[in-house]
Amino acid sequence: MPLPPVLFEDDALIAFDKPSGLAVAPDRRDQAAENLMGLVRAKWGPDVANVHRLDADTSGLVLCTKTKVALDFVSGQFQAKTVRKSYQALTAGLPAADTFTVDLVIKEDEGKPGVMCIVKKHGQVSQTEFTVLERFPQTAGRPGFAWVECAPLTGRMHQIRIHLGSAGTPILNDPLYGNDARLLLSDLKRGYKGRDDEKPLIARLALHAGGLTFTHPLSREKMTLVSPLPNDLEVALKYLRKFGRQAPRC
Repeated sequence: MPLPPVLFEDDALIAFDKPSGLAVAPDRRDQAAENLMGLVRAKWGPDVANVHRLDADTSGLVLCTKTKVALDFVSGQFQAKTVRKSYQALTAGLPAADTFTVDLVIKEDEGKPGVMCIVKKHGQVSQTEFTVLERFPQTAGRPGFAWVECAPLTGRMHQIRIHLGSAGTPILNDPLYGNDARLLLSDLKRGYKGRDDEKPLIARLALHAGGLTFTHPLSREKMTLVSPLPNDLEVALKYLRKFGRQAPRC
């Protein structure tokens, strides 16, 4: 796989636009699998380090540092929870409110490695704020879809995914915390004459890491980096807006 596009680069930082399907770091169950950091270090050397992670199936912005000084400074901001993280998700189902917060204690499921579960104690606190940007209710008893801004205040594995799943509106195409909902053009467009083997408008986890706001390690100025929506999400939203019976916000 070629290196993903570079979104930003200077003497201290380099940020990539990671595609869905590429892991950020070696998988603990498959150390030989191709991953972003392996590709990056092959070109820029071993000093480049990622300061956060995304799930392999999540697309979007991955920030890396080029020096130990920059790594310590930026990773310290993540630990202090002063970095503003922005994600966008397409949910299968319509949230009950336009703004809501999910606050749960979660941990890795002992019986299912790589899957998180909700517990009452002996786990990690996790919190995410959600804002519904657009609603697309459907006819014929279908649950509808929503375009949601997600602002995680903590950084747990699968946090946004399990939070939206627990709220009853999982991310579309989430095999771990979701349902079997599919986004088909034939369900949106009246009189659509498609093929029997019609493919969904989007077939991967509909979650995108859209932006980070943090303090630059050299200039000490606030900066925001943004990853544009990938084409598959753009296309899905285009058809939802055109045929998906978009409803005004409450």
